[in-house]
Amino acid sequence: MQKKAVKIRKYLPVYIMLLPGFLYLLINNYIPMTGMIIAFKNVDFAKGILRSDWIGFKNFEYLFKTPDAFRITRNTLLYNVAFIIVNLVIGVLFAILLSELRSRMAVKVYQTVILLPYMISMVIVSYLAYAFLASDTGLLNGVLTTLGFQKISWYTQQEYWPFILIFVNCWKYVGYGTVVYLASILGIDRSLYEAASVDGISKFQEIRYITVPMIKPTIITMVLLNVGRIFYSDFGLFYQVPMNSGALLNATNTIDTYVYRGLITLGDIGMSSAAGVYQSVVGFLLIMAANWLTRKYSNENALF
Repeated sequence: MQKKAVKIRKYLPVYIMLLPGFLYLLINNYIPMTGMIIAFKNVDFAKGILRSDWIGFKNFEYLFKTPDAFRITRNTLLYNVAFIIVNLVIGVLFAILLSELRSRMAVKVYQTVILLPYMISMVIVSYLAYAFLASDTGLLNGVLTTLGFQKISWYTQQEYWPFILIFVNCWKYVGYGTVVYLASILGIDRSLYEAASVDGISKFQEIRYITVPMIKPTIITMVLLNVGRIFYSDFGLFYQVPMNSGALLNATNTIDTYVYRGLITLGDIGMSSAAGVYQSVVGFLLIMAANWLTRKYSNENALF
């Protein structure tokens, strides 16, 4: 017992440093989980949440019985898979290129330029996109007319939007991944590269056999974190960037935007809560499955 008290006193400063983060997680992430009961109730504000009638899984029928269920689920999954792959490849590529720069000033400038879009609100991003895509005054249509092509009504033709959304997502978020991968690359023992240089291997071989394998744990961690949110979508990206255009719903409608539109129309928070529970449960199962596969084939790189 005395040894335990000594150990607690020894690590007391560490526990105090952990306390703010723990309280944040408790208040912001764990206490709100009690609100999951809303998904199983017919919420009556006159009775209050706790006294409202239980209705089982009827709120979930809103998601699974609608004719749009397959489309919004498909869009959510496929877009997120594309985001994970594109942001991973470009993020690692940018990180490798930055790690090859010898000027510290150049590295800082490029890091700032790449990371800056991550700091910009999605509302601002939507207006920047509009500046490029507006039918009459947009930059892209100005370029097309200059080259002798006809203008394109971007906000009414859905075939272009999978590429537009992937590009905008990559432009905004790839900077964060780049910084994380760059930090991992800079932590690699430089003696490995020196030994490789003595052996006369090419720069591409250095990247393939040293850089990428050494940052593999970071890559796996980032992918697993993204897999856990694969059933969520960036609301601003799918709602604000397309300017809530009805003509684009087949290409831009996801679970989050569909539930939001349903909430605005019907005002039923029970159905919205059911969608959140559905996304959380599926996301949890996916990240557990992805971690299991990682542990099976590369045990040392698994999260747990």
